[in-house]
Amino acid sequence: MANQNPWPFVHLDARAVAEALSRGQDPQAVEQGTSAVLYYLYTSVPDLPVSADACLSALPLPPSAAGVDRISVLPSGILREIVSRLPIKDAARTAVLSKRWLPVWRGTPLVLDDTNLRPRALAGRAPVRADAPVLTAAITRVLAAHPGPFRVVYLIRSYMDGHQQQLAHWIRMLAAKGVEELVLVNRPYPIDMPLPSSILNIATLTRLFIGVWKFPDTTGLPRGGCGGGAALFPHLRELIVCCVFMENRDMDFLLAGSPELETLGIQGYKKGPLCLRLVGQRLQCVQICLSIVETITVVNAPLLERLILWNSLDDSCIRLKIDHAPKLRLLGYLEPGIHTLEMHNTVINTRKVVTPSTMAPSVKALALRLRFGVRNDAKMLPAFLGCFPNADTLHIVSEKTFEATGKLNLKFWQENGLIKSLQSRIKVMSFCEFRGDRSELDFLKFFMKNARVLEKVDIKSAMGCFTSIDELRSKVLALDPDNWASDNCTLAVYIGSVPECWNFRRGLDVSVGDPFAPY
Repeated sequence: MANQNPWPFVHLDARAVAEALSRGQDPQAVEQGTSAVLYYLYTSVPDLPVSADACLSALPLPPSAAGVDRISVLPSGILREIVSRLPIKDAARTAVLSKRWLPVWRGTPLVLDDTNLRPRALAGRAPVRADAPVLTAAITRVLAAHPGPFRVVYLIRSYMDGHQQQLAHWIRMLAAKGVEELVLVNRPYPIDMPLPSSILNIATLTRLFIGVWKFPDTTGLPRGGCGGGAALFPHLRELIVCCVFMENRDMDFLLAGSPELETLGIQGYKKGPLCLRLVGQRLQCVQICLSIVETITVVNAPLLERLILWNSLDDSCIRLKIDHAPKLRLLGYLEPGIHTLEMHNTVINTRKVVTPSTMAPSVKALALRLRFGVRNDAKMLPAFLGCFPNADTLHIVSEKTFEATGKLNLKFWQENGLIKSLQSRIKVMSFCEFRGDRSELDFLKFFMKNARVLEKVDIKSAMGCFTSIDELRSKVLALDPDNWASDNCTLAVYIGSVPECWNFRRGLDVSVGDPFAPY
């Protein structure tokens, strides 16, 4: 076990350093960027059902009962439940307690987290490449020792470059032993580490999270489900793909083979551009972040409730086509002027008259990112709002305008912005990244003077634009609260301490009623 890392980089290998230098990049900057990407990726990983930090307590026993083993006499079902909630090391140790516990451990669906397999020498620091042989050997021993099934397996801390055979062996064992939830993340570099094709043989999966891999080529493989034979993942309900190199045909292959899929998350799709077709009778939540996207077509998703887009990597125009999503409730972040919105084969623009065929009446919460200093973007705002006549919650993130393309004043909004939903539907509005620009103030003033049923407004400033809450409040007073259309509206202002960013896990958490809400 190496106690220190002689190589000056934690993530970059020699090849990655050479490639960075050949592109004129500073390897240290690439290293820092990789750390940031991994940090964001790890914050996106679902919580484990067990914790090594849990606090345990028990009622004190009377002196007469001291030393009496009352746990081992419990029914086997309760003992298995106890073992299943323990970190993997503690679960394995129960096998040596007594003969009673050995079959309990072997018969319990376990939770394996490779973080809990780190030797004491790794305490307090992240693993480095020199630690990989010891970590991979520990994982192999655990997978071989337990007959399965494995309820949850998290393999997220190992450098797999140079250990491809062990990785392939792990996946074959997991397929044979019926893993249900698998989180598999490669610690780069390389970032295009091949993911073994045997991943496609784990038919027992209910959740799959893969990060920083090159997906196996599915060309020529039979498409499962949807009339194409046996489903690839007949029980899969959640699929998260982060920083994975894959073709559109591979994504189509995954979706077609997952008939029970309810949640789809895509982050860092760079092979692109992504052309995503959503067809799923069970699909409820779709989230696409920090990816290169060309089109997203909601073909037939009768149960889809939330569709979330955040930050195209190349700032390209995304075409969002909505054909059939009758239960769509939350939608964002749309970017008028950048995104193209198509409703039932009709492209929405400033010249189109909104009709029932171009509306999505089920949407209740709408989130937008808008450059108020760009005239064409601002002109598209009323057209977009008109497509969602029943939206009662509106979230706006004001994008910084580096070059204004037209004077947008109160008169502009009076002539272009008056729509029925604004006047009679919107009850809650948040405005983030507020800088106090005249174009922002004129829009907000117009909005407040026309939103008749408005109940709550939250305004959050952009980082560094205001030195105090009093300065921000003074700027907001220019909105003339005494002349607002609603008499029952409350206003709250907040100083932004960090740039507006997105919480990937929050977006996927269906227990969060409105993931767009800033507070």
